[in-house]
Amino acid sequence: MPTSTVQGSSHDDGQPTRLSVVMAVLNEAENILPVCQELADTFGADPSVEILAIDDGSTDATVKKLLEARQTLLPRLRIISHPKRLGKSAALRTGITAAKGQWIATIDGDGQDDPSAILKMLDQATSAPGTAPLVVGVRRKRNDRLSRRIATRLANGLRRRLLNDGCPDTGAPLKLFSRDLFLKIPQFEGVHRFLPALLGHYGAPLICIEVQHRARLHGSSKYTNFNRALVGIRDLLGVMWLQNRTHLPDHLTEH
Repeated sequence: MPTSTVQGSSHDDGQPTRLSVVMAVLNEAENILPVCQELADTFGADPSVEILAIDDGSTDATVKKLLEARQTLLPRLRIISHPKRLGKSAALRTGITAAKGQWIATIDGDGQDDPSAILKMLDQATSAPGTAPLVVGVRRKRNDRLSRRIATRLANGLRRRLLNDGCPDTGAPLKLFSRDLFLKIPQFEGVHRFLPALLGHYGAPLICIEVQHRARLHGSSKYTNFNRALVGIRDLLGVMWLQNRTHLPDHLTEH
């Protein structure tokens, strides 16, 4: 696991890093260059934004394509690899731990997310008063198979009812939140699907904005509806247990 860096630390040129965009990828060789092109178009050479790609043990040419993207599109792209597949949540935690930004934005590497939405999400987060919020890019019009859309709708409904997290799309890839707050919550595989409930328990207000959801550029999802459902039910029970067993003060008094 990479050594944790200090929130808001600087690039080598002394420019503070405001935002870290973290992208977990697994066998996305065909999608890397188009996605990195969009990231380059969105953030350009903004020195206050860094982009991290976390390869979760890919067995195709994903890392090769990431290195090509760094040479041709994103000169400051940070590439970190797991020696084997550990899961999306582990990959995101690796990236977030290594990140230098005060704010973290997560995005998938399959081309279904529009990175320009991150700018709007960051505006919403930085203009919100009080505790740093969680901003979720809700996919109102899913560009997926009917069976996947139905399964996602049922899963989101069950989570929202049992966890009372107020989020219509807890599994949305596009999320933006405080790095420090994320590192306070318990970590487990699947945690990225429960951030509204977990960060909310730590006081983060929830902001939902509608975002565009597109068809996958190439390849197919790494998960089936069946295995997502089995893992999701187990994780849901675990998060309910965490909520019941995590007691935090609503304020502190120092004497």
